[in-house]
Amino acid sequence: MELTRDWVTVRASILLTFAVAVLSILAGLAQIGGLGVDGPLSPHVPEVVRQTVGFTGTITGFAMFGSGFALRNGYRVGWYSTAVLLPLTALQGLMQASVLSFPLVALSVVSMPALMYNRRRFDRHFSPSPTQLAAGAALVTAISYGTVGTYALSDQFEGVETIVDAFYFTVVTASTVGYGDVHPASGPASDIAQLFVLSSLVMNVAAFAVALGVLLTPAIEAQLSKALGKMTDKQIDLLDNHVLVLGYGDLTEPILEELDARDGTEYAVVTTHQTAAQRLADHDVPVLTGDPSDVEPLERVNLEGARAVVVATEDDARDALAILTARQLNPDVRIVAAVTQRENINKLRRAGADQVISPTTLGGHILIDCAFGADSADATTDLLGDAIDDVEELDDD
Repeated sequence: MELTRDWVTVRASILLTFAVAVLSILAGLAQIGGLGVDGPLSPHVPEVVRQTVGFTGTITGFAMFGSGFALRNGYRVGWYSTAVLLPLTALQGLMQASVLSFPLVALSVVSMPALMYNRRRFDRHFSPSPTQLAAGAALVTAISYGTVGTYALSDQFEGVETIVDAFYFTVVTASTVGYGDVHPASGPASDIAQLFVLSSLVMNVAAFAVALGVLLTPAIEAQLSKALGKMTDKQIDLLDNHVLVLGYGDLTEPILEELDARDGTEYAVVTTHQTAAQRLADHDVPVLTGDPSDVEPLERVNLEGARAVVVATEDDARDALAILTARQLNPDVRIVAAVTQRENINKLRRAGADQVISPTTLGGHILIDCAFGADSADATTDLLGDAIDDVEELDDD
């Protein structure tokens, strides 16, 4: 592998983004807390600017975390947001004029070439669902209603003089914290303000509840899917040019270990075996609980975009049905099957398998060759050739 491919990779871009996020938050908090050590630029930057940039730098750091998670999922919007935030974090680090912010500036600058180099690797499009759009609109509307209304009625509030005061009061009220430093005035003249606060409280609490539900529901669904041995929508969306393992049997674990050993190979398992599906899901193996001989499960795991299909259970009849369905959905995909009964090799080939292998026959060849002194590697090579010849001879019968 080339040096550039070793050091400038997608993972490097993601890790650098998270590192910049952490440094931006730490540098901002240090500046706000007065812990910064003055650097060479400190005489040229007013103190109020340094404090303000420390606050905005902390917010930018949290925003950078969001961009990092978007990059991790391959979203193009994450690439765009990171491309905007990296120069911003570098500029904020300079404006903080602190020795503690220098690593932030350096890391932000270093991260830019890696991000640009991997621009085409982040190509997933983010399309918010109608529920997400509605939740976002409800939250913005509720906060806007509270802020504008509070400012319009500022003469009936104690402590509201600017739009920032109104926004502060709305957020504090919506979060049900209620510090009490800003509140409606007392007396009949403030009845409208009090009624307005009640309506704003109801609207904002409802909007926050909806927004939290939209955010937490996918996470809850992911945990339930994992417990039930089902792939999440996110895992399904990421499947492309992958290997599908249909069914579960004695060979499934070795097959998955071999796939794991091949870096960059994506795969998924489709099986009706509930216990096995839960165990695989616990080990972060993409698994869908369903009948591999049915069309719907295979369509869900994107059989049309698969590079290969492996069928290996202890039931040749089920394997034949799974092969028939897979071949029907994707006539061009390569299908490899393991047969339990040697006499069923022809049947699986006729069902649509490109290659059929008998593990018991191969294992017998290896054991005998090794018993007579053959090297295991040579025995395996000879065995594969003999096995293919055996299949061709059976096809001719």
